[in-house]
Amino acid sequence: MFSKRVLSLIVTSSLLLTSCAAITRILPDKKAVSVLSGREGIAGQVLAVKIDDTNMAHPQIGLEEADVVYIEQVEGGLTRLAAIFSSKIPVRVGPVRSARISDIDILSQFGRVAFAYSGAQRKLLPVIAAANLEDLGAQHESSKIYTTDPTRISPYAMVLRADLLMQKIVDEKLPVDVAKSVGFIFGDNPEGGVLTQKVVINWPAATYMAQWSQSESRWLLSHNGRLNVAESGIVLGPTTLVIQMVKISPSEYGDKLGGVTPLSETIGTGKAYVLRNGELFTTTWNRAYADSGTTFVLPDGSPMKFAPGQVWVALTDREPEFTVRVIEKTK
Repeated sequence: MFSKRVLSLIVTSSLLLTSCAAITRILPDKKAVSVLSGREGIAGQVLAVKIDDTNMAHPQIGLEEADVVYIEQVEGGLTRLAAIFSSKIPVRVGPVRSARISDIDILSQFGRVAFAYSGAQRKLLPVIAAANLEDLGAQHESSKIYTTDPTRISPYAMVLRADLLMQKIVDEKLPVDVAKSVGFIFGDNPEGGVLTQKVVINWPAATYMAQWSQSESRWLLSHNGRLNVAESGIVLGPTTLVIQMVKISPSEYGDKLGGVTPLSETIGTGKAYVLRNGELFTTTWNRAYADSGTTFVLPDGSPMKFAPGQVWVALTDREPEFTVRVIEKTK
C-alpha cells in the first residue's frame, strides 16, 4: 500500500501536469514566420513566376501575396518581374510572360524552385532545362493551369492558376524545395538611416517611384507615372525596398524581334540602397556563388536588417533619385 506521503506526491504531480496543460491551451501558439519575407506564414515550397511589366500588363494579378519580387531589365530597356511565392500562394498570378537568362542566377539562390513562365527563345530552353529548376513552363502544362483571361488581349492575357500548379507538385511529388534563407535578415531598424520620402528608379524605358506611407508602413509603388494598383485594388508596395546596383550588359540571347537580351549580374558584390521604415541605408551586397544567398552589410560591417514584410529588389545600373523627408518641428 502507498504511504500518505507517496499519495500526496502523486496528487501534487497530477495537479501540476493538469495546470501546465491548461496554461499551454491558454497561451497562443508561436506563429510561423517566412524566412523570405519575415512576415507570418509557413515555409512552403517555392514558386517563381515571370510576370509582364509593360503598361498593357497592368493591373497585375497576385503580386500582393509574393514574398519577394525582383524587377529586372529586358529588351528595349523595359522591365519584367520575377515574383517569388512561398508563405502564401494566390489562386491566380499574372499576366505570365517568358523567361530570360538573368532568371537563372536570380532564382538559383532559392534552391530548386517551381518555375512558371510562358516560354522562352529556343536557344534558352535547354539552359533552363539544365538548371536547378523544376521547369513548369506553359509549353509543358495544360490550359487549365495556364489560362486565358478573356478581359485581356494577347500577349497580356495568360494567367497562371497557381493553386492548381502547386497541387500538381504535391500530387506528382515533384522535387521542389521549401523556402530557405537567401541571406535576408529581418529585425529592428538600424541606426544611421536618412529620412526619405520617395525614390525614383529608372531603366532606359521604364520608371518606378516608391513613396513612403507612414500610415501603411510601406513604400507605395508607382509604375511609369501611375499608381501601381493590383487587380485586387491593393496598391502594390513592399515593406523593404532594395535597389541593388548591378552590371547590366548584352547577352548572347535575344527576342524574336531581334532585340538583344540584357544580363543583370547578381553574383559578385556591389552597392545597394535599402529603404525601410521611411529611412534610407547605403549598404554593400555580396553573393559569392550561384547557389549562395545575397547578404547586405552596413558600412560598419554589421548586417543590414530588413523590416518584416514583402521585399522588392530592383536590379539596375542607374543611380536612383532620392527625396529627403523633412519633419517639421511643432511650436
